[in-house]
Amino acid sequence: MRIVGLTGGIASGKSTVSNLFKSHGVPVVDADVVARDALKKGSGGWKKVVAAFGEEILLENGEVNRPMLGQIVFSDPDKRQFLNRLLAPHISSGIFWEVVKLWLKGYKVIVLDVPLLFEAKMDKFTKPIIVVWVDPETQIKRLMGRDKSSEEDAGNRINAQMPLDVKRNKADIVIDNTGSLDGLNEQFQKVLIEVSKPLTWTQFWLSRNGALIILASLTSGVVLCIKALS
Repeated sequence: MRIVGLTGGIASGKSTVSNLFKSHGVPVVDADVVARDALKKGSGGWKKVVAAFGEEILLENGEVNRPMLGQIVFSDPDKRQFLNRLLAPHISSGIFWEVVKLWLKGYKVIVLDVPLLFEAKMDKFTKPIIVVWVDPETQIKRLMGRDKSSEEDAGNRINAQMPLDVKRNKADIVIDNTGSLDGLNEQFQKVLIEVSKPLTWTQFWLSRNGALIILASLTSGVVLCIKALS
């Protein structure tokens, strides 16, 4: 199995690229979706977060008020790191089981869409790593337009993340999303060809088909040994 890492920054267009993969039949494990599940009412992550930040972050129905929690942690780096540490085990476990499900279905290529791919050290499990990049001016303008936020609020949210230039230097593939949607689509088509090329031998043996071949070979070997000894 080839596990492709996909990351970027807020308002960089990572979600657009993720949706392009889905539309072309490539399954995507979305860390944001897993994180939402990790914060569902009554879950282990929910209990930890409520214990740490208090019941005032809850809505009337008991679910976490995500915008309120976001405002709390984005304005305080220590609280943001604390929240990440609380949820990291639950998110990592959720991502692992989503990958296992896709492996069992026989997919040869999957995409891990993880905003904190490098920060969470998950980049060591993915190859290639794709970073969706935009220049700082475009990023802040898009974020302000998308969320109707002030320049200060947008800047705080962007500064709370690893700079896109740093991520770009760590990438195997960079998608420059500063331009038009047509330009993004053109780059994506090239990336799709790259990630869809035949698996390496290592990736093949780690796939479900490879594992089945190994299992069949071992079974045949055991049967032959039993026959030879009988």
